[in-house]
Amino acid sequence: MKSFILILFAAAVLAACSGAKQSNEPKVTEPIPTEEAPKTENAEKPQETEEPEENTEEAAEEAKPVYKLNEANWVIERLDGSEEKNVLITIDDAPDKHSLEMAETLNRLGVKAIFFVNGHFLDTPEEEERLKKIHEMGFAIGNHTYSHPTLTQIPEEEQKQEIVSLNDRVKEIIGVSPAFFRAPFGMNTDYSKEIAAEEGMLLMNWTYGYDWEKQYQNPDSLAEIMVTSPYLTNGANLLMHDREWTKDALEDIVKGLQSKGYSIADPHLIAVP
Repeated sequence: MKSFILILFAAAVLAACSGAKQSNEPKVTEPIPTEEAPKTENAEKPQETEEPEENTEEAAEEAKPVYKLNEANWVIERLDGSEEKNVLITIDDAPDKHSLEMAETLNRLGVKAIFFVNGHFLDTPEEEERLKKIHEMGFAIGNHTYSHPTLTQIPEEEQKQEIVSLNDRVKEIIGVSPAFFRAPFGMNTDYSKEIAAEEGMLLMNWTYGYDWEKQYQNPDSLAEIMVTSPYLTNGANLLMHDREWTKDALEDIVKGLQSKGYSIADPHLIAVP
């Protein structure tokens, strides 16, 4: 009898323990899904929202201006107070016969430039394709008027047409309008400056250039003068053109400038209106 009572007692104890586990398990397991679910949601949602925010911040950082243009002498000046020496490369009359090859040379060397384009070099599908490729390589595109007139010698209505129609043409081809404006021969009028500003373009001339002078119409002499010019200073704005001898001198010009301690500025980092 006593053994029977002990067996009953043991069975009751086991049942109680088993009941305790069953009653405690929901207290342990039920909160876990309710706590983990919010953690999972909170972990996923920030990943979806934080990644774009980080990319946006990086893009904003990349787009943050590093240089400004000094319109008194057309040099670029660093905004961060750095003493790093920089020069800006610009190429006019694009995209004529040699611009694409010049862009490929610069791209291979890992440096940037502004290609100032003329509308009369955008008349054919082949010329349009050249501009697209230059743009796709990451080069800045500038407005050099549609037909390269002397703006001081034409009426205001024609000046506006020369500037605005080219912006429209460039946007039609590459999807964006030029950010910079350079008048043919560097000759602006008050009105052309006004139109450039209305179009959101930064007005630009240059510090020095030589490739239109007969004595420098060969690669060796052009490369030498571009690197040894007395006008070469920190921030110099270098003017070149779509010319065969300039194309052939371009690599030596870049390497020569770099050997003298100059970095080639990225035009996308110049503050524009």
